[in-house]
Amino acid sequence: MEIHIDLLRYKDQLRVKRQADKRFIFDRIRKKWLVLQPEEMVRQLVLEYLLQERGYNSNRISMERGLKVNTLDRRFDLLVYDKEVKPYLLIECKAPQVKISQAVFEQVSWYNSSLQVPYLMVTNGRENYCCWMDYEAKSYRFLDVVPDPG
Repeated sequence: MEIHIDLLRYKDQLRVKRQADKRFIFDRIRKKWLVLQPEEMVRQLVLEYLLQERGYNSNRISMERGLKVNTLDRRFDLLVYDKEVKPYLLIECKAPQVKISQAVFEQVSWYNSSLQVPYLMVTNGRENYCCWMDYEAKSYRFLDVVPDPG
């Protein structure tokens, strides 16, 4: 079940600058300027949505951090922690032109194998999906809304 989110409504609130021939966007979680790539734009728009619309606490959000999956080093896009500082919501962001496919769900599921979060989300800024994980039944259920902060 797709969740309809107008992420572009937060675009004017992002800090973007041009330096020489490159554009940069400010990441307020990592507190640094990053080269503006399509996937980074989606990541920053999702962040604003979580903070402004859903009431998430910026102190409980990590962005683009390392993660060990089996023996491989990977990087997740966004990871939200709950009040007990346990991983709560793992978000995989793709560039707008990347179709949300089974492969994208498999990627975020693979990353989640070491985290075991209750909620997974995938987005390309246009398509947004979130599901609740039932580890006992080894199943999941798609949601019609991004969960409240944990």
